[in-house]
Amino acid sequence: MAKPVIAITGPNKGAFGPRLLVAWAVRFYGGRPLQLRPGDEQAQHEYDGVVITGGHDVEPVLYATEPEVEPKYDSARDAFEMKIIKDALKRNLPLLGICRGAQLLNVACGGTLFQQLHLHRKKTSNRWTIFPLKTLYKADTEEASDSLLLSITGSDPSKINSLHNQGIDKIGDNLIVTGRDADDIVQAIEAPAIPFVLGVQWHPEFLIYMKSQRAFFKAVVKNAVNN
Repeated sequence: MAKPVIAITGPNKGAFGPRLLVAWAVRFYGGRPLQLRPGDEQAQHEYDGVVITGGHDVEPVLYATEPEVEPKYDSARDAFEMKIIKDALKRNLPLLGICRGAQLLNVACGGTLFQQLHLHRKKTSNRWTIFPLKTLYKADTEEASDSLLLSITGSDPSKINSLHNQGIDKIGDNLIVTGRDADDIVQAIEAPAIPFVLGVQWHPEFLIYMKSQRAFFKAVVKNAVNN
């Protein structure tokens, strides 16, 4: 059986470390990583699953609002990854969005973002860290009772890291919230009508020494095989 090809998106410059870690995890679980960047959408690439990695903030114009902070956007990457996300949703491909990938998934489905997340924190730190110093709480709702997040990590609170300025505000169409932190900030979203669509606000690729975090990449590869 051929190895499933997992597209890993990223910017034209930088983000080498996170993309390398994601590629390692994909290979570890039997997939074949395909690195894609803005401009690559012009070529014909075949893939069986998608990982949208983290990076710059999502440009506010995509969710019809004005910027509140000094811009640090990558319009070319936004446009490229929006196409990849919409294609994956249309074809029911397994999709994992990491940090800005989760945010862009939400925007692609008609949702909005908080641009200055520190204004919404009262119980948790604004400090960026690759270490698992924050706590993820799984949603205790009927719609999230059989979520992907629960199937991957179990029902107990999980330790996660935090490396983001923005966060999810209004939830996009056909998405549900399956995880939050102590400040009730959205940490995980899913599209229950599609077999595997999951956005996580933290960076599991920096936590692949933890079996529970490697499991996200294992799930992408597994679902790509079964797709």
